[in-house]
Amino acid sequence: MSTCTAYSRPEGVMGGPCENCGRSQPEHVEHAARTLVDGSPVTPDHREINPATGQQKDYVVLSEEERAKGFVRPVRRSYTHNTCGTLTTMAVPLAETYARDPEFYSGTFCGGCRTHFPLDQFKWEDGTQVGS
Repeated sequence: MSTCTAYSRPEGVMGGPCENCGRSQPEHVEHAARTLVDGSPVTPDHREINPATGQQKDYVVLSEEERAKGFVRPVRRSYTHNTCGTLTTMAVPLAETYARDPEFYSGTFCGGCRTHFPLDQFKWEDGTQVGS
C-alpha cells in the first residue's frame, strides 16, 4: 500500500504523477483520509477479533469524501474463497475502498472459514483476482 498523504508535484507543474505515490491525479488516493466503516474515527482496538464471528471489531476504509472522488475499478461487493468456495459479501464502504484503491488491503475475510486470508486466495464474482 502506498503511504501518500497529499497529491504532491512541483509548483507550477500540471498533470503528471504524484511525487509521493506515483499515481496520476484521477487515480491519486489521499491515504490519510481513513475512517471506520460507519464513518467514525479509527480506534486503536478496531482489529480486535470477535470470537463469535471471526471478524474484526471494525474495518478501516477510505473516507466517504475520498471514495466520492471516483473509482479506478468497478465496485464489486462479493468474492469467493478459492479454498472453501464460500461467497462473501462486504459492506458498500469496503467495496468502494477496493474500487478506489485496489491495493488498500492486503487480505480479506472469508464468511465460510470465518477468518482472514491474503487477497490471492479470493476471486471476485466476475473471476478476476481480488485486489486487482
